[in-house]
Amino acid sequence: MVLGISTWGLPALIYGCVINVAAFLAFWVDKRRAKTHEWRIPEKTLLGLAVAGGSPGAKLAQIRLRHKTRKQPFATLLNLIIGLQLLFAVSLLFPGGRTAVIQRVLETL
Repeated sequence: MVLGISTWGLPALIYGCVINVAAFLAFWVDKRRAKTHEWRIPEKTLLGLAVAGGSPGAKLAQIRLRHKTRKQPFATLLNLIIGLQLLFAVSLLFPGGRTAVIQRVLETL
């Protein structure tokens, strides 16, 4: 255990940091290229980084850089990815309530 982090937790923490920085930088590069009318990063790549765990970095970049905030369905898909990841995280934190949490979310849809 290093700094109170379990053996599997440290690689997960490093991965989380790297993927979020990568997502933020990808949004930044895409925004810069949009301004200069250069080749853009495909939306599926930006969303793929979010799915891979970079959704906090992607959302932060979207807000801070004001990039792809009005673009549909991109903005909705990014929010959906974040919502599903939050639902998954909550279900891991409360294993006994997984079914109840998932059922409540599905009822609201």
